[in-house]
Amino acid sequence: MSELARRGAGAVLIVCGLATALWWWRMEPRSDRDWTPEQSRTARAHRQSDSVVIENVRAFDWSGPGAPRERWETRAFGSDAVESVWFVLAPFERDRRGPAHAFLSFGFDDGRYLSISVEARREAGETYSILRGLLKGFELTYIVGDERDLIGSRVLGAQDDVYLYPIRASREAASALFLDVIEEASRLADRPVFYGSLRNNCTTRILRHVNRIAEPRIRYGWRLLLPGYSDALAHSLGLIDTDLPLEAARARFLVNDRVRAHIADSAFSARIRPRA
Repeated sequence: MSELARRGAGAVLIVCGLATALWWWRMEPRSDRDWTPEQSRTARAHRQSDSVVIENVRAFDWSGPGAPRERWETRAFGSDAVESVWFVLAPFERDRRGPAHAFLSFGFDDGRYLSISVEARREAGETYSILRGLLKGFELTYIVGDERDLIGSRVLGAQDDVYLYPIRASREAASALFLDVIEEASRLADRPVFYGSLRNNCTTRILRHVNRIAEPRIRYGWRLLLPGYSDALAHSLGLIDTDLPLEAARARFLVNDRVRAHIADSAFSARIRPRA
């Protein structure tokens, strides 16, 4: 190849690379794709006097064989009725911690519970990929759902170990956290954003919400970059409501057996929590 031809080929590659970079930079998140059924709807919250009405609460039924039965509901909760916060952690591997999914559950004074999970929103047929999550491959969504669905799907569907940790928080802090999270979920229904594997994911979003209402602020570090260790961070900061050492706490708050035993129970949320 002549020197002129080599220069021409190099110029073409540079132009193609710049065009690809410009296309990627100008990509905009969308909400009108053909989403997977579990993420097909986005929650919307409306304040009404002293209550919050939430549309599109996911309540899939995982108790039967085969695919779960799809169900979406509208539910109302007292805006000051939150009495507890729970941290749910589902490591993807049993042999070593690292990659994991984390989300929050809120307990209300009428005995109900509601989970809110920040996720990479997948189109039908897509699977999650950390690399794609780095490259604007997914939009970000907040799934608001029944505990029997969001915890049950991790145990029975994904076959993950699931830990359900009680968090030390006052009622005022728990209510403030709930309202902050649910309002953000509603905003995203109208203004989608991209998911980011490193800086805009399940754990960094939880961190952002917690830091808005709590002091001192928690710093981002390797135990959030590798969220399977996020329970170790929460334990070291005294956020988990237990006096047990970490490994004993993990054994105590592992809920898989109780989830399998009570997935069809109307009192599921009460049954899966360990007795004091």
